[in-house]
This record gives sequence, C-alpha cells and structure tokens, in this order.
Amino acid sequence: MPWATLASACTQMALAPHSQWKVEARNGVVWLLTPCGDRFFSIGINVMDGGLPTRMLEGRLGYHWGTFYPDLDAWGQLTRTRVLDWNFNTAGAWSLHPTMLGLPVIPDLNLGRMAQFHWFDPLHPSAEERMRAWARRLVAPYKGNPYRIGYFSDNEVGWWNGALFTYFLKQPATNHTKQKLVARLRDHYGNDWGRFSRDFVPPPGVSSFDALLHRNGVIAHLRPGGEGIQVVRRWTGIVAELYYRLVHLALREADPEALIFADRLQIYYDPAAVRAMAPYVDAIATNYDVDSPDGWIARYYFDGLRRLTGNKPILISEWFFAAHENRTGNRNNGHLMTVQTQAERARGAVAAAQRFAQDPHIVGMHWFQYYDHPVGGRADGEDYNFGLVDIHDHPYTELIEAFSRVNARLAEIHQNAWLSLAPPAGVQPEIPEADIDPGDRSLAEWPKEQALVVGLVAPPPEIVFGDFYLAWNRTGLSLATISMDYYDPGLLAYGDEFPLEEAFRIEWGVDAGAGPRRFALYLIPAKVPPQPGAAMMRIRLCRTDSAPCDPVSSARATSFGSENPRITAEVSLPWNALGVDGPPPDRQLRMELAATAWHRARWMSWSGLPPAAGMQDPTTWAVVRLGKRSQPPQP
Repeated sequence: MPWATLASACTQMALAPHSQWKVEARNGVVWLLTPCGDRFFSIGINVMDGGLPTRMLEGRLGYHWGTFYPDLDAWGQLTRTRVLDWNFNTAGAWSLHPTMLGLPVIPDLNLGRMAQFHWFDPLHPSAEERMRAWARRLVAPYKGNPYRIGYFSDNEVGWWNGALFTYFLKQPATNHTKQKLVARLRDHYGNDWGRFSRDFVPPPGVSSFDALLHRNGVIAHLRPGGEGIQVVRRWTGIVAELYYRLVHLALREADPEALIFADRLQIYYDPAAVRAMAPYVDAIATNYDVDSPDGWIARYYFDGLRRLTGNKPILISEWFFAAHENRTGNRNNGHLMTVQTQAERARGAVAAAQRFAQDPHIVGMHWFQYYDHPVGGRADGEDYNFGLVDIHDHPYTELIEAFSRVNARLAEIHQNAWLSLAPPAGVQPEIPEADIDPGDRSLAEWPKEQALVVGLVAPPPEIVFGDFYLAWNRTGLSLATISMDYYDPGLLAYGDEFPLEEAFRIEWGVDAGAGPRRFALYLIPAKVPPQPGAAMMRIRLCRTDSAPCDPVSSARATSFGSENPRITAEVSLPWNALGVDGPPPDRQLRMELAATAWHRARWMSWSGLPPAAGMQDPTTWAVVRLGKRSQPPQP
C-alpha cells in the first residue's frame, strides 16, 4: 500500500467511500489512514489563510493576499500548487476550508473557548450542553468532507496547575467549580483546617473551609516545606479530565467520523492533564519548540507522552525555526528557536523533520506558519520569522528547497522508524570527550546522541521530566539538561529570599578518585517579575557536602531559553573541583544524577533512589567511563 501523498492516493477525494480517517499501527509504526485506506504521514503548514485582512493593519505592514492576487481563489490555487511542489500535503490549523485549498485539513475549532469552558465555570450544569451545541455549529462546515482529517478542540489551553488552583479559589461561592475545589480540599484534609494549614497559608481572616468557600478574590498560598503542591496537581487532573471528556462527547456526537486531536499542548505538558486526556483522544497534538539549532529533539518529551497515554499516536501540531537574517525585518523577540542565517534555519529544520519522522508514534508535523509575522510583530507582541514566505510573498529559497527534498523522503523515513532509549544490555555507560562552552547559550556543540544519559528513573506513576547530557575534556566534566517544569510566581508564600528547598534543582554526585563530591544547581525565580526579555531565573551552583551551599571556584553554570516551563542549563566543573588534577588514569569514575521539580512535586534520578538517598550513598552511583572524542553531527 502506498504512502499517501496527493499525487499517489485519494487524488479524487470527493470519490472517497466515506469521510472517516483513522490511525493505525503497522509493523510497529503508526500512520494516519485516509478514507481510501492509504497510509498518510501528515506534512502540514499552519495559517494558510491568505494573511491579514488588509496589507496595513494597526500600523503594521503584513502579508495580505490582495496585494499579490486578484481574488482569494487565485491565492488559494497558487498556494496549493506551491505547497504541493514543496512536498507538503496538509493544511494545518487556521487555514482556509478545503474547498479553497484542496488539501486535507485539521481545523482548530476553538471549542472550549466558544463554549466558555475556560475559564468560567466548567462544572456548571449547562457546560455539557453548551459544549455539544457549539460542537455541532463549529463542525458543520467540515462534517462529511473527506478532506477533513479531524479536529483540534482548542490551541494551548494551558494546564498551568497553580493558575487553575488560584483562579477558582478566587471565584464566588456560587461558582460550581469553586464548590468542587473546596469540597476536594475538605475531603483531602478530613475536614481538618489545621492539616490544611500545614500545607497552605490561608488567606487573612479565613479559618475554615466554609469561610474559604465564601470569600471572593483571595487565595491560599503553598507553605514552604508542605505537601500542598500534590493537592494542586490533582486539581489540574480533575479539571482536565472534565474538559477532555466533554470534548470527546461533543465531537463524537457532532461528527463521529472525525479524529479527535484535542487541544494542541503548548511546548510543555502537565502529566496530570495528559493522563486525563488519554481515554478521550485518537492522537495527542502537541506544539514543540526544537531544543537546539541543529534540530535536536529531546527524548524525554515524547517518551513521557507515550508512557502517560499508553502509546497514543502523536501529531506535532506546530513547530518552527526563525532566523535573524530575514527579509521582513522580524526581530525574533522571545525565547523560541532562532538561528542567525537562513542557511542555518534550513539545516536545522531538515534535521528536526527527519528526527520527528524517525519516531514510530509521530503521525505528522505541521510547520508554523505559511508567512512571516508583520513588521513590528503581531498585536500580542510576537514578532518572528516563522514564514516559508516573507510578507512580500517571496519564498525563503534555502528553506523551501531543503523542505522539498526532505519532505519527499519523510514517509520512507517513517516507514523505517526506530526509537530505542535503552543502552545495549551489559554495556557500561560511556561519556564522550567534547569541548563544551557553557557561555555560548546553546547546546549545538554537544554530541548529544553520544552524551545522552540513558536509564533515568522516576517513581510510578511519575515520568521522567528531562534529559541529561555528559561530556568531558582535559579541563573537566560538563553536564547539560533539557527539562520541563512550571513555576507559578504567585503560588508560594515566602519572604525576601526564595527557599532553596522549593527551587527546581539538579544534583550531581561525582567520585573521580578523590572521594565523592556533591553539587547542586538551583533555578531561583525573581521576586519581582523581570522586564520583558530579561532572564526569569538566576542560577546558583553549590557544593553540598558540608554545607547547604558552598561556592564552587572556577566552575561555570548557565541557563537559557524560556527557563519556565522549558529549562535548558549547562555546568562545567574543573577537575580540581573534584579533588584531582585531571582525568583519572583508568578513565573511570562513579556518578549520580537527580532532579527535583519546583516545590518538591516530583523527582527523577539515575540510581532510581530518591535524590537525598541516592546522593548520600555513593555505592549506588553508576560506574562510567570517559570515552572517545565526539563531534556533533552536521545536519
């Protein structure tokens, strides 16, 4: 059976026997199946909508179809020809109807927002009927159309656990969702306000659950050292389960032949929300910010989605590269993946596309977006060179030529997909030699495939929430992490100094032959939110053998990227910080690695022991060898 493209399968989609798309695993590789029964790897483009309503909007010059074409139909025909020539085959979210583009499409319905699920009163008795009514209305233009693959219910709902907890606590007592939250708190703490107060700092003047219910506009803060974060996390799962259940009910009723992709997770996910999602979706949709300019994709992210959902298929609903060299004049003013030149952009995009296709559970990837942001950025301030074309309708030639070549190969790459996160049995861990510069704010120089630490463990039902990378050279050892965890700046009660025990931290134990040395890298949030573009966190590297935080001379540590919720950090330790003059003569050492999330919500470690226990007992540390010199692959 062919790998479907519009040139090889369902070319006359109107003659398809029905409109039902499916997902199916064949020989361990998951595919979309067209209404004609062909395998389909979705290579899509978001925002194929013709652009802004006018060339100049609110003082910003942007992409507008009317500047270049006599009518929108002409734009659609030329755009369809272009993207097929570039070997794309799908219109992603925020694209025109398939009657205009003639491409398979996954519309974003904006269902939860239109039905006022988030964030009004999701548990109101009318919520279910509102969701059903809006689903019927929103799917009507697509129902029965074989070009319609399925639906995104919303975009980036945002399962920020602290925000959901505090938002509903602030609501009036008549809010059904607040009633449920306070009832859950009462039940969890056995109606014992004293127990609740050991985990939370109650609002001033509130001394009972009844009083908490009837006070508007106030919140309870986490108490340092308490376990309240687990209550907050469970609440996230409750609200998420309701959302996904109602979405499933409404969309299955409104269009039973459509696939449900749900809400396009935002380059981060909350485990409670994803676990709640699993029974109600056909495939997980997640937006993704590539982790390194060379197109590296962090392993933990997709492994976690598989573990949480029982190997549900995954669609990359949004991914991108931007370059400072661009014809629109985009500033690329945030923390999303940006490189210097269009040549680098093309190389990184090709490498990332191949890596996505190599995952047997990923059924497609949708580029964000067709055209650049306007000069000066969107109304919300985002200003990126995301386009395949600039605002003057000129394609970025290097990127387009690269996509044309790689897109033609993606289905074959996917057919031969492999993914192995475990090392060969019986092989001792080995770390590569490489020259690492923590000051360059990039992981591009890391030979990440060889440096990746395998075998990290989280206690069930938790999942690993980051990757570690190790390297060495004649000057010392280096450690990097790509991790994720969300910090809500309004959730914890504390004074002027953020408590170290509540910080996101990485612990690193090393015995290079002079006895064990223990280190910790803390991410510490600013008390006052920083100015736009400034670092949200400061980092603090400590030696922890004899004091909570002794300085480490000559060591270097940096964090960069968004920092919240995506964390990227590097540490380099000189050999003398480990009590030796250079690499051990036998090229062998012992090591432990661990990470603890904000507010001690969860942990992971190399030994499988809780961080404190693992760091305390060097006999449990992994034996690692210093390996050969490696270079990062050139995309």
